[in-house]
Amino acid sequence: MIKLKECIIVEGKYDKIKLESIFDAVIFVTNGFDIFRDERRMDMICSTAEKNGVVILTDSDWAGFEIRHKLVSCLPDAKVYNAYVPDVFGKERRKSEPSREGKLGVEGLDAETIINAVSDSGVVFCGREQAKNAPGERAVTKTDLFTDGLSGSENSGERLRRFKELCGLPEHISKTPCLII
Repeated sequence: MIKLKECIIVEGKYDKIKLESIFDAVIFVTNGFDIFRDERRMDMICSTAEKNGVVILTDSDWAGFEIRHKLVSCLPDAKVYNAYVPDVFGKERRKSEPSREGKLGVEGLDAETIINAVSDSGVVFCGREQAKNAPGERAVTKTDLFTDGLSGSENSGERLRRFKELCGLPEHISKTPCLII
């Protein structure tokens, strides 16, 4: 088990069950968008996040990104680590049909993929800080995306989609967070 000081926020109870087998941490479940109607639970998340920081680990589908953005706006005083899981297409074993977007949620991903996503967010594992930028890596800015034709030009949307795919980034990730390559 990997011990984390930060709490982890996931979308559903099956995500929580999966993470409990990997991490020794406080894990909160949003139950989708229900978290935003439950003031008591949201207050508890905010106070825990302000003390210890929070890892937001939502699915890579549209709903997961909407929940992530709403959570970030509700946690202005907390240290927020965004853990992004890649787009992996398939169907969870417990479901009879794949999701609307056809992507696996956190519960359907293997432990290594989840650990890598959390590690890449910059949280502390086993008492040591994870490097945000390893030697030879640098943050990709919005200006870089524009200069390289991945933003603001003809067919830039398609080029950006391919870039995200090559980097293992989820389809719905915005250009606002810095990308590390």
